[in-house]
Amino acid sequence: MERSPKVVLSNKRFAVTYSLEGTKQQCLLKARHICFEQTVEFPEDLIPAGDIKNHIIGRIEDFQKTGQNRFQAEISFAVETAGAEFTQLLNVIFGNSSLKPGIKVEKTGLPAKILDLFTGPRFGQSGLRKIVRAPKRPLICTALKPMGLSAAQLAEQAYRFALGGIDIIKDDHGLADQPFCSFEERAARCAEAVKKANRKTGGHSVYMPNITASADRVLERAHYAKENGAGALLIAPGLTGPDTLRILTQEQKIDLPVISHPAFWGSFVTSSQSGLSHYFLYGQLSRLAGADAVIYPHSGGRFAFSKQECMDIARGCNDKLGKLKKIFPMPGGGMTEDKLSEMFGMYGRDFILLIGGELHRHGADLTKNSRRLLEMLEKV
Repeated sequence: MERSPKVVLSNKRFAVTYSLEGTKQQCLLKARHICFEQTVEFPEDLIPAGDIKNHIIGRIEDFQKTGQNRFQAEISFAVETAGAEFTQLLNVIFGNSSLKPGIKVEKTGLPAKILDLFTGPRFGQSGLRKIVRAPKRPLICTALKPMGLSAAQLAEQAYRFALGGIDIIKDDHGLADQPFCSFEERAARCAEAVKKANRKTGGHSVYMPNITASADRVLERAHYAKENGAGALLIAPGLTGPDTLRILTQEQKIDLPVISHPAFWGSFVTSSQSGLSHYFLYGQLSRLAGADAVIYPHSGGRFAFSKQECMDIARGCNDKLGKLKKIFPMPGGGMTEDKLSEMFGMYGRDFILLIGGELHRHGADLTKNSRRLLEMLEKV
């Protein structure tokens, strides 16, 4: 049999920090299993001597107790194991080990050799601020609701919100391509409605359609939205796959901000023992994939995220990650006006307030309600 050419390894490694549940002995064993399961997936006694044993297999770099039956292990992997693909990087980070209980990815430390493979967010915080001409205050986003309205009715909502100065008017994530409201008609009507309002007020509101779809149709919808005047795009990478988000954000002819919706990603983070941390999923992973902002449920709303978890997301959006831009945390999920002071305390001014049903609660005049909220935000 002809021998394969020898692979030259760089000795560069990337680190992943895992939280482990169990006794010290159990967690040490879990950490060791991760080293093999995430790389060779092969019996240790059958691994040949040389580069595979010395470099390819993961290494436990640090192991610490963090609580009662809780430990944290930092494990490093050769950068070559990830190839040059986002999918394989995620596979090495948490592929087969995601099937085992009591293992949670907390964060990753990536060297330039890997980070340079990713362009990351095209616009980020500063780029989005320039688009909507809001250099200092938090931005405001609302959603067109409820599902079941026609494209014409939703376009009228979009028009009223834009007249009131809402920065980003997005499709609700449940709006797709349905018999009562097709994607193409809705995208064209709503984009034109927001443009009409901007012409009247001199404002810079943008319409953001939901382009979440089967993988072979996402780019098609993105191009249609761009051609018909959309100012940003909404996608749920939990449904389409995170690499679809990356492909979308790198598409030069689209060149629009892309915001990530958390639909279908909840079970990744809601267990304290398994899955992915809020910091990693909504912060690091979303930035690597190129999202310019990431939606998640703020504490005290309809969902169960804690204040600490929300602040962890904000850190993940802002912590240094090579040359990748900072992105906006975008808390929502049943938000009310009385949450504003708390949000300023947690996020400063660099966040996007996502508020939906509350803007309908103060009466039928959506323009008046929007202006009132904008004034409150500026006062706070």
